[in-house]
Formats: sequence, C-alpha cells, structure tokens
Amino acid sequence: MNNSTYAIKNATLVDLTDGSLHRRSTVLVADGRIQSIDQGSGTASSVRTIDAQGGYLMPGLCDAHVHVTAATFDFAALSQWSPFYTSAHAAHILNGMLMRGFTTVRDAGGADFGLAQAVEEGIIAGPRLLFCGKALSQTGGHGDMRSRGNNSLYSCYCCAGLGRICDGVSEVRRACRDEIRRGAHQIKLMLSGGASSPTDRIDSTQMSIEEIRAAVEETDAANIYTMAHAYTARAANRALECGVRSIEHGNLIDDSTRDLLKSKGAFLVPTMITHQVAIDFGQEMGLPASMIEKTGQVVDAGKEGHARSHRAGVTMVFGTDLLGDMHKYQLREFELRAPFQTPLEIWRSATVHAADLFRMSALVGTIQTDAYADLLVYDRNPVEDLQVVMHPQEHLRFISKAGVIAKNTLG
Repeated sequence: MNNSTYAIKNATLVDLTDGSLHRRSTVLVADGRIQSIDQGSGTASSVRTIDAQGGYLMPGLCDAHVHVTAATFDFAALSQWSPFYTSAHAAHILNGMLMRGFTTVRDAGGADFGLAQAVEEGIIAGPRLLFCGKALSQTGGHGDMRSRGNNSLYSCYCCAGLGRICDGVSEVRRACRDEIRRGAHQIKLMLSGGASSPTDRIDSTQMSIEEIRAAVEETDAANIYTMAHAYTARAANRALECGVRSIEHGNLIDDSTRDLLKSKGAFLVPTMITHQVAIDFGQEMGLPASMIEKTGQVVDAGKEGHARSHRAGVTMVFGTDLLGDMHKYQLREFELRAPFQTPLEIWRSATVHAADLFRMSALVGTIQTDAYADLLVYDRNPVEDLQVVMHPQEHLRFISKAGVIAKNTLG
C-alpha cells in the first residue's frame, strides 16, 4: 500500500486516559505508522503538513462485532448469493464504516482472507478487517440457517453465509483447523440460540463442553483466541469456564457471569444497537416476525444487564452486530450506552479496550509512537459531546488508516 509521509500540526490531541487535552500537537506519519508526537514543535519544510486548525485528534475507532458480508437479514437467501455480488455489497458496507471513523473491525462470521487482503491492498476502501471465516455451529444451532423443511447439508466455503455446521469434537477440531489454515484472526463459536436463526431458542445452550474445550485448545495452539455468541448466563458461563476470550451479546447474563468475566480477564461485547434497531424499525425493514419476536425477549433485559455489568467493573468493548439496512446506525451504539457510561468510557471501549481484546494494544486504538497511523480529526471535542461522533459527515474532518488518507476537509 502506498503510504505518504506527512505531519498533522496544530491539533488538539485528546488523551483517552483521562480526557485531558494537549493543544498545538504535531503528529508525524511515515510508512503507515506514527513516527513522533510533539507539542508545539515545527516540522521539516520538506514534509507535507496538514493544519488541523485546532481540531480534536483521536485514534481511529474499532468495532468488535460486525458482519461485513451481511447485506441482507435473510441468511438462508445469502447462502445462495454469488460471491461476487456479496463482495460488491461488502465493499459498500466497509467503505461506510471507514467514513464513520472505524479503522479496525472484527468480523463475527462471513468475511474471509480474500476480503481482508483486498482491504489491505487498497482494492477496497475500508477498515482493517480481522476475520474469523465461518462461525462454528452445531446442527440446529445459531449458525444453521436451514428451515425445518430443508434437509440439505450441502455447502461450500465460497458460498456466502454466516456459519458452518460441525458436530462432535473431531468435526469441531477440523473446522477450527480449517479456518486457522485460511488465516482466521479468531474463531467464533455459536453457544446459544439467536434472533436470526430459524429453529433454535434464545435460551438454549449449544455445543457440548468437550466441543468448546476442543475449539479453545485449537485456538490456543495457534496463538489466536475464541469468541462466543451467548445470550444467557448458562451459555456464557460454560464458555468462560472453557477459556473463551469474549462473550458476544450477553443480554441475559447474571452476576455469576460478571464474576467470571472479571476473574478470567475476559471481555463483554454487548451489541445493543442491533437489538434496538430491530425493535424500532424491524417491520419497515422487512425483518422476519420471528426475528423481531426473539429480539423482544432480550432488548429490555440487555439495557439493565449491561448497565449492571458496567457498574460491576466488567470490561466492555464496542460492538454493533448490524445486518442489512441496519449498518447506517453503527454510531448509535454510542447513544445507547450513554445512560450508564460516560462519553470517555464509551470512547475507551471503542479504542483501548477493543485493542486489548484484539491483542493489538500497541498498534490500534491509540496515538503513540510506532502505532498504526489510524487518525481522526473532529471540529469539536467528541468526548464532551456525543453528537459530534453521531454526525461524522458534519464534524469528522479527517480520516486516515495506516497513514492512507481517506477523508480530508482540512485543506
């Protein structure tokens, strides 16, 4: 990727440790990385300079739960799409995320090495893509999108879709090893029912303890980690006791899960916005009635449960889990967390905590020497006013990912 050398000067750098401001900062970018950070110092005349005009300099945002190939709510239909058609939609979704300020995203099922490589090479404009390939599901689990009358098990890796079916320890091991062979950054396990799957129940537990342990053993051996779709305390606790690193959703967890999350050093990725949008706009978006009904079982519990998790000291990471026409609401996750988290805490969940979860704490979600030059400049302080974050077209003046400038209205 062709990275240029430049300096952003006259910036107000926001310290995400405490929200303090460092005015007249200059950040030098070269080879996709931050080379230096200075307060009030000049730059060599040979270096291109971009005047931030006092704007607020922030690290690029991270979303820890996306589905960049999910351009439709109908996963059964998605599995019949041409991979070329799916990729065209994914390019549009990825570009939209980048223009909202997201420079690193973790895909939770559907994206593969090809999309990640296209982004890395600059063929597709989008955030850095951490992919899991296909999520692993038992028969009849959250990754099994067959209707009750569909008995066909045929699928191929090139077909679009959320997950792959594997039953028994040996099949789980083979599926993990196959996704790892394809370059997966993490492995996703479906360990409870979900809203978008047609035949399971939200409160079910999925995969046996032996299967979960096998998956964790395989990811540990490959020096990656396991993430788990789990709504209930029973499902989440089984995952955590087996060594899973992050719990996705967790709307129905209890204090026993919160204690395990803290004692294991694990992370909670709530994804509040996907549930709220499904309730608010599900009918007009054409969501299946069963999906809206299932979502209704968890949305209110999630609001109180996630607030309780925050008060208990659980490390929460920003994630959205949006599908189809929902992607445009990605930044509303900030708004939904505002009743129980401060703007600074939400920003940290989308930068510092996400980077910790990804095991990339010195590379993303931070402005420090040698980190990737993932930089945002806002015309107002987004830590003081969440409406600044919510309206990137109006307030987000500059975006770079690994030093490549995606937007610049600073001149």
